[in-house]
Amino acid sequence: MRFDFRRVTGYVEWWCPVFLGRWHGMQESFRNNNKSREFPAHSAKVHSVAWSCDGRRLASGSFDKTASVFVLEKDRLVKENNYRGHGDSVDQLCWHPTNPDVFVTASGDKTIRIWDVRTTKCTATVNTKGENINICWSPDGQTIAVGNKDDVVTFIDVKSHRSRAEEQFKFEVNEISWNNDNNMFFLTNGNGCINILSYPELKPIQSINAHPSNCICIKFDPTGKYFATGSADALVSLWTVEELVCVRCFSRLDWPVRTLSFSHDGKMLASASEDHFIDIAEVETGEKLWEVQCESPTFTVAWHPKRPLLAYACDDKEGKYDNNRESGTVKLFGLPNDS
Repeated sequence: MRFDFRRVTGYVEWWCPVFLGRWHGMQESFRNNNKSREFPAHSAKVHSVAWSCDGRRLASGSFDKTASVFVLEKDRLVKENNYRGHGDSVDQLCWHPTNPDVFVTASGDKTIRIWDVRTTKCTATVNTKGENINICWSPDGQTIAVGNKDDVVTFIDVKSHRSRAEEQFKFEVNEISWNNDNNMFFLTNGNGCINILSYPELKPIQSINAHPSNCICIKFDPTGKYFATGSADALVSLWTVEELVCVRCFSRLDWPVRTLSFSHDGKMLASASEDHFIDIAEVETGEKLWEVQCESPTFTVAWHPKRPLLAYACDDKEGKYDNNRESGTVKLFGLPNDS
């Protein structure tokens, strides 16, 4: 059932004027800044978008086997470089947590590649055992975790580029992530569970039955208070990091939730699926703040680390155009209406 903050609290104006004022303030901001703009990035579908830690650059990975990097200049993205070298689709990428010049890509060609935007070159290629589909960088910057289609997660030392550990799981591994404190490792799986391991020991701590069907994606909020999961049941669930308790669900999507992102201050959560809109919710109440309208399914979203700007990429337009205009573009929402 959809969480209704007003129903639970009764008279919200009397009960919690702070939340109501903040909610109206965020909505008012989007009323003046709800323009989206698209930017050509690739020759095929974009699988992943991510911001550098300083918010100056946006990277995208594509089915066309390349990564692209843009520089954010005021209210537009200016393409800086293309990064070639992978022999298969770039399925996911992420930036170093504290170095804004370095990012890593995961590909179906059984490698990951580390890139430096200062040299525009690949600084390291690490061979892995399978076709890679997800990747994340530890908060301390020392380790990269990469998961493949065979449900193997490999932990790679960033300095030596060698494997520190390798874990074969007996369930379908979807998305992976460290917690913000770097002492636990989380996996979402095909049975609807969140599996939590100690880190660096990689010993099982807990398995949470989070959803009745496939648990697809997971994201931690920048403040360290919450994490969110998205599932094939079309629900987004919000969990406390300390107690591992589900505090609310977001239920405005109708299709499996493919991607999530918290805003820089942890106050907003964007979620998307095959629905033709991106849901933006206030984290503390569950209330809808805005809908970003899309003409096709969205499979990657990323809030800017300092500003209320949302980068995203959509799927093909199902043959509506012979030369599919939306294929290979990245988009930016939250621009001033008069820009």
